[in-house]
Amino acid sequence: MELLSALSLGELALSFSRVQLFPVFDLSYFIVSIIYLKYEPGAVELSRRHPVASWLCAMLHCFGSYILADLLLGEPVIDYFSNNSSVLLASAVWYLIFFCPLDLFYKCVCFLPVKLIFVAMKEVVRVRKIAVGIHHAHHHYHHGWFVMIATGWVKGSGVALLSNLEQLLRGIWKPENNEILHMSFPTKASLYGAILFTLQQTRWLPVSKANLIFIFTMFMVSCKVFLTATHSHSSPFDILEGYICPVLFGAVWGDDHHHDNHGAPHGGGLGAQHSALPAKCKEELSEGSRKKKTKKAD
Repeated sequence: MELLSALSLGELALSFSRVQLFPVFDLSYFIVSIIYLKYEPGAVELSRRHPVASWLCAMLHCFGSYILADLLLGEPVIDYFSNNSSVLLASAVWYLIFFCPLDLFYKCVCFLPVKLIFVAMKEVVRVRKIAVGIHHAHHHYHHGWFVMIATGWVKGSGVALLSNLEQLLRGIWKPENNEILHMSFPTKASLYGAILFTLQQTRWLPVSKANLIFIFTMFMVSCKVFLTATHSHSSPFDILEGYICPVLFGAVWGDDHHHDNHGAPHGGGLGAQHSALPAKCKEELSEGSRKKKTKKAD
């Protein structure tokens, strides 16, 4: 707090936390979300053959976090669709990205400098949704830390957590692509952010909500813009997790087993020994039969 006061960031953070998200920031969120939908294999063909299914997938990408959070808190999952302005805006973005003549709208928003601006604005929405989700869950469960963390987590990464359902709408079933098994950077960051905002909400973290929103937003914007600009799929948490996870959870057994399997064909494994023994026996048997035949001939 003293550092923020010394840097005169307190008022800036407070003003930043009060910025309205609709329509500019929400528009950026919808654009980036539906761009990622179009990146999916077969998404363009689906929009031509089954436009209703494509529209539903787009709505999941835009509002999946609200649906999953409402499901966790026992509220109507279709409640957010009563917000006509947001649904119409997301539908207009979906139509322009998939059906604009000559793909002009898609090419404009995918131009890298423009796309980086939209990506940064999307992260502003993501952090705000995490903070609002935890505040909403705190009203229902004042001492439910895990409920608040789960609600904030799905608010920030609900679209990714619903990826299997979205794939089903596109006629694809790949359970091995579960987001929980292979967490991306936004999913991990949303989880860690939900923990921080929960600690702040329960007054275990001595920082104001406005300052935490500002600091975490700057972190998310910096990381996501850098990853998008460099076309990288890595995570800034990988280095830290590489040191901490083996200590807390042990080494991965699959690596040793995988190494043994690759070592077997080179002659050191059991498979090579078993494959060599039958060949040797056959040679001995054939040699013994030849000796018997020569004795009979003599």
